[in-house]
Amino acid sequence: QVQLVESGGGLVQAGGSLRLSCAASGSIFSCNAMGWYRQAPGKQRELVARITSLGSTNYADSLKGRFTISRDNMNTVYLHMNSLKPEDTGVYYCKCNIYDLEYWGQGTQVTVSS
Repeated sequence: QVQLVESGGGLVQAGGSLRLSCAASGSIFSCNAMGWYRQAPGKQRELVARITSLGSTNYADSLKGRFTISRDNMNTVYLHMNSLKPEDTGVYYCKCNIYDLEYWGQGTQVTVSS
């Protein structure tokens, strides 16, 4: 069973920055891909950014230029968030894909005040 531990969320003023971290453990296999998703109150969960084991990335179009996903190995990924806006508020979830299986973290709250 894969465990994902997220950290780095918190309260920040608009225009500020945060860095989220996600560490995966518990499997002899590395994640083929890892990603960040977010869910705002009353809205569906949406993709923020994703990175594969080959380093390919994709982002939600609305977030390009402000958010950057990176990794230092395939089981630890980061989300660098700059120029944060109140609409970025939500719970941010990390996901790991190992072949056809997917694993989710418990989420970390990000609150951006205006």
